[in-house]
Amino acid sequence: VLSLRRDKPELGDRIQHGTETFQQLILRLVRIVIRLTPYGVLALMARVVANSNVNDIINLGGFVVASYVGLGVILVLHTIILAVAGLSPKRFYQKIWPVLTFAFTSRSSAAAIPLSVETQVSRLGVSPAIANFAASFGATVGQNGCAGLYPAMLAMMIAPSAGIDPASLSFMSSVVMMAARGVVGIAGVGGGAAFAALVPLSALNLPVALAGLLISVEPLIDMGRTAINVSGSMTAGTVTARVLGQLDRTVFAAADAGNAAAAGEPGEAAGAAASIQQ
Repeated sequence: VLSLRRDKPELGDRIQHGTETFQQLILRLVRIVIRLTPYGVLALMARVVANSNVNDIINLGGFVVASYVGLGVILVLHTIILAVAGLSPKRFYQKIWPVLTFAFTSRSSAAAIPLSVETQVSRLGVSPAIANFAASFGATVGQNGCAGLYPAMLAMMIAPSAGIDPASLSFMSSVVMMAARGVVGIAGVGGGAAFAALVPLSALNLPVALAGLLISVEPLIDMGRTAINVSGSMTAGTVTARVLGQLDRTVFAAADAGNAAAAGEPGEAAGAAASIQQ
């Protein structure tokens, strides 16, 4: 395209105009999704509650609590990273809260990509290129909760049944290495963590069938894991933009920078995105 633009500027301008038009179309579709999100969230929450067995949840409540404690630790790490980068964690989470809520109820990192990109650009001041890369890359590789925490917890829980000391340094090192490898290419959809866990469990010769005992509480844990996945990708995008000097600090600091997008006002939201691109 750059070569064509040098030879024939008028054609290059048309391609650029077409790209900008397509981007505005995507932004409009994202705003439509945002308007419909509350209704979808209600339906998703109703389905999860209806399909959950209360007795199984009570019996496996300890693992659910331990999972959310671990997810809370990861969230604290995200907060520390933001603070070290010179960004306000409070302002950051205030602005991404709708995205985390959608991720929590949808259980899909991939489904949250459009909303994540829109929020990073219009509410956090991240450049569109970094926002798109962070959101899409984080939905398959940067899954802190699904591919980082969950496989490690399963391995630590199942290891004693195979006669392995889970507290040994060699075992923990192997778990970390296998979990890091297993995350690559995992689909960012509901239940993807179960597939991510099969890689380290199989590589460590642990009984994979024992993971099936957690199927009854899987949706409840998966909701929190997905929210942490999205939080991690948005933290990475925001911090990267800050380090590379491509973060609009005015947009990030503004208390109501994203109200127009959330309320579905296309003019103001498009104007904010266009100003960031410029």
